[in-house]
Amino acid sequence: MTYDRLLERFLTYVKINTRSNPNSTTTPTTESQKEFVLNVLKPEMESIGLENVHYLEHNGYLVATLPANDKTMTRKIGFISHVDTADFNAEGVNPQIIRNYDGGVIQLGDTDYQLDPKDFPNLNNYHGQTLITTDGRTLLGADDKSGIAEIMTAMAYLIEHPEIKHGEIRVGFGPDEEIGIGANKFDVVDFDVDFAYTVDGGPLGELQYESFSAAGASIQFLGRNVHPGTAKGQMINALQLAMDYHKELPETDRPESTEGYEGFFHLLSLNGTVEEASADYIIRDFEDDNFIKRKKIMKEIAQRMNNQLGEERVSVTLSDSYYNMKKVIEKNMTSVEIAKKVMENLEIKPVIEPIRGGTDGSKISFMGIPTPNIFAGGENMHGRFEFVSLETMEKAVDVIIGIASFKD
Repeated sequence: MTYDRLLERFLTYVKINTRSNPNSTTTPTTESQKEFVLNVLKPEMESIGLENVHYLEHNGYLVATLPANDKTMTRKIGFISHVDTADFNAEGVNPQIIRNYDGGVIQLGDTDYQLDPKDFPNLNNYHGQTLITTDGRTLLGADDKSGIAEIMTAMAYLIEHPEIKHGEIRVGFGPDEEIGIGANKFDVVDFDVDFAYTVDGGPLGELQYESFSAAGASIQFLGRNVHPGTAKGQMINALQLAMDYHKELPETDRPESTEGYEGFFHLLSLNGTVEEASADYIIRDFEDDNFIKRKKIMKEIAQRMNNQLGEERVSVTLSDSYYNMKKVIEKNMTSVEIAKKVMENLEIKPVIEPIRGGTDGSKISFMGIPTPNIFAGGENMHGRFEFVSLETMEKAVDVIIGIASFKD
């Protein structure tokens, strides 16, 4: 179905910089996220007719309710998207609209960058569709402003069409998902639903109820700096220790070499001098035993190096981030089964596969609300090559309306 204001909403949202900040200690981590929620989304929620629209200062979530219009439909369902964008330039987003895409190369503004099907074969799925791209200077922000636009459009449509019967619906727009802390303070009592969906997936048909279990590792390396001309037997180069540590990790267990259910170690940053250095990693795996084993490996490498050095010069700090939501959702697959049936009824092929990344749904599921993830349309997310199909966004709205109005 075509939705008149869907594209307009999306273009309005993405032009507002709401990038999160991992170095901030506030909630949200950037004031721009709060301003976007309070100055753009909250007035719009109220204007379309959602009720009990309220902002939670303690967690940065904007929450609203669409009351049931059929008392026999007692199931309460939530839809959630995040307002922040990823670690890439988000200032001055200037979207391009490519109508009736012909399958060729898309020039990104006046930059040297292009979307070329030779490099991005996923473009071949979108012949004849309307694509929204970047101008090559910023990300687009479809992750996850496509989800916000889709939820808002679906709620407006349901309010405008009271003949579509539905139970009580709750909507939540939250901060800081991209830096992994957005759902840490999620208020399950305030949200009060039987289950929910994050509308934060990628291409058409994605339906995900498995995610990585995730941890972070911070490694500190302590060196000894002396003049390089007389360094023999005295210098301990902290940067060399960091490189030696990294070489001890399995070479094939990296993001660029893994897929499907394969986990990995991912070096995010390496900084330092001869005197001291630090490295930050993320650890990902789907299986509990492998997840535990990966954390153990990182500790064991440090221990071996310290034994060889004869003193502790390598220290590892591990912190778990989230866990595979499958352990919660598989106990009651109602949320997944409904989404699957709705997609099939709309002649959308469900693509049920694990999320090779994070989702607020992982944390929210373990808090007591089963929360699988459904597609929002974004492709090549988190950079200048990001794009989204308007037709896929429209189908996401169809799915949200279908789930909201689903009757057993």
